[in-house]
Amino acid sequence: MPKQKTHSGMKKRVKITGSGKLIREQANKRHLLEVKSSRRTRRLDGTVDVAKVDVPRVRRMLGI
Repeated sequence: MPKQKTHSGMKKRVKITGSGKLIREQANKRHLLEVKSSRRTRRLDGTVDVAKVDVPRVRRMLGI
């Protein structure tokens, strides 16, 4: 059997923590920031966990 390839789009978007959790950046922080309130852009800072229902699919795409 050939090795399964990692999904290149997913590996750019998700990081695996030391404990094995999946974390991602939040959406809507890339452009058109003048329109968005400072409160909204601050709320979008940082990373969040991948949703629990999406974890199995993301793990499969990453080959883990």
